[in-house]
Amino acid sequence: MGDEGDDRVRIEAAGTDLDEAVAVFEQGYNGTGLVARATELDFSYRHSATGDPDLTLRTSKFAGEISGTIEPPGEHIVQWLSRGRAVMDLGRDEVHIEVGVPVMFPHGRPFSFRYADFEQNLVHVDDVLLHEVAAEREGAAPGSLHFDHSVPPSPAALRTWNSTVRLIAQTYLGGEIAPMMRAEMARLAAVAMLDTFSHSSTSLPEALLAPRNASLRSAVEYVHAHAHLPITAADVAQHAGLTARGLQQSFSRHLETTPTEYLRGVRLERVHEELRAGSPDRVTVAEVARRWAFAHLGRFSAAYVKRFGEYPRDTLQRA
Repeated sequence: MGDEGDDRVRIEAAGTDLDEAVAVFEQGYNGTGLVARATELDFSYRHSATGDPDLTLRTSKFAGEISGTIEPPGEHIVQWLSRGRAVMDLGRDEVHIEVGVPVMFPHGRPFSFRYADFEQNLVHVDDVLLHEVAAEREGAAPGSLHFDHSVPPSPAALRTWNSTVRLIAQTYLGGEIAPMMRAEMARLAAVAMLDTFSHSSTSLPEALLAPRNASLRSAVEYVHAHAHLPITAADVAQHAGLTARGLQQSFSRHLETTPTEYLRGVRLERVHEELRAGSPDRVTVAEVARRWAFAHLGRFSAAYVKRFGEYPRDTLQRA
């Protein structure tokens, strides 16, 4: 990665050593247990990236086979092949990737893959930016966005995606560009991702869309974005610029609940989503509960049953 005195990303890695290739991809994609081996081709690899923390465009070329498990943090990633063979999300929602068809990486959990003799293009979009754009365009609550990587894009959406990526690539690869243009291209990529790939989200309550409730909306967005952290109602009030009493009154008047109850509800929904997408041989209820800041598993289980009408272990077993 080059050091240019700013936040731009530049990656160039290439070679003919299997162990070196594994190290590059493990580091770049938070991989575990990656294994590379030669095929009938002479082994070589190349991985390059250009962009910034909001958006990077990447290419990978691999004359050989690589497999393992990855969980890229903090980004939503779209990839497509120009040649080669690939299977993604092995043992779960497996996708046999077709050449030329873009596919989202599973997000927020580890997934296994196997690729061979491939050339691959990727678009990485920062999670924070994507959630901001989803909130603006769709009223999505921060952190509630969920893509279904098993659903292919429609032909019309695919044409729009391809033309958008070409525009972004021409802009990014055409020489030096101003920071404002880089920011615009990143937002354009986020919009294209939302328009192209099947997804769902939790909508913000309608009352929050009124300008007079801007402080309450700020509080609710903070809850959704930080629900995985040990935040309290006092933290929410401080972020929104409200007193503790003012926060309580706003939640009661417009959402008919308390800040603490709302936070617990958001966390329960996130746990429910993870358990439904999970696999009993890869994850436990306790792991998911703790990831969403539930420290007391007994109280968590009781709250889960009250909200969803079943024990969390039953949700996971059905996944």
